[in-house]
Amino acid sequence: MGVVSKRAGMTFYSDANDHYSHRVRIVLAEKEATVDIISVNPHNKPEDLADLNPYNSLPTLVDRELSLFETKIMMEYLDERFPHPPLLPAYPVARAQTRQYAYRIERDWCVLVDMILHDVNEERALSARKSLRESLISIAPIFSEKPFFMSDEFSIVDAMLAPILWRLPMMGIELPEKPCKPLFKYMERLFAREAFVLSLTSAEKGMR
Repeated sequence: MGVVSKRAGMTFYSDANDHYSHRVRIVLAEKEATVDIISVNPHNKPEDLADLNPYNSLPTLVDRELSLFETKIMMEYLDERFPHPPLLPAYPVARAQTRQYAYRIERDWCVLVDMILHDVNEERALSARKSLRESLISIAPIFSEKPFFMSDEFSIVDAMLAPILWRLPMMGIELPEKPCKPLFKYMERLFAREAFVLSLTSAEKGMR
C-alpha cells in the first residue's frame, strides 16, 4: 500500500484552497525542497492519483517509489528527509510533546475548521465558528511566552496553525484586539516568514 514505481523526483498533488495541502507546502518551502507541485481540482482529479493513493484524496506526496497520503506523516517524512532546518525537537520528550500538540490541533481545531468551511448545515457551521473563536481567544495569552507555539523554534505545529490562522477572515472569525494581542503578534511572525510567503497559492493570497 502506498508504493508506486517508475517515478523520478518528488511530486506534490495539492489543493490550492485546502489548509491540509497548505501545511505541507509550508514545510516544503521551509526545507527548500525541490518538488513538482501539481495543483489539482478536487472535483476533477487526474486519473493517476487513484493509483498513487488508495483513498484518491488530496494532498498526496510522491517521492520516487514512496507515496504518502496523510499530512502529518508527510511533514515528519520531509523533516527526516531534509534535516535542515529541523521542524521537530531533537530530544524524545520534546518530540513527543510536539507530536501531541499536533494531535490536539488536528482533533480540536481542524475538525472545527472543516465544519466551518464544508458543512452544509448552517447551525453546525455557526456553532463550530463560535467554538473556534472562543478557543483561540482562550489560548491567545500563551503566545506571549515564546516566539512560536510552545517553542523557541518554528516547528511542524506552526506549519499546521499558520494555514488555519491565515483563513480566519474567510471563515468569518474576528478576534478582539486586546486579549488576542499575543496571537496577532504570532500571526505577524508566521506570515512574514519567507517560506510562508512562498507557500501561498494565488487562491490563498486572495483570502486576505
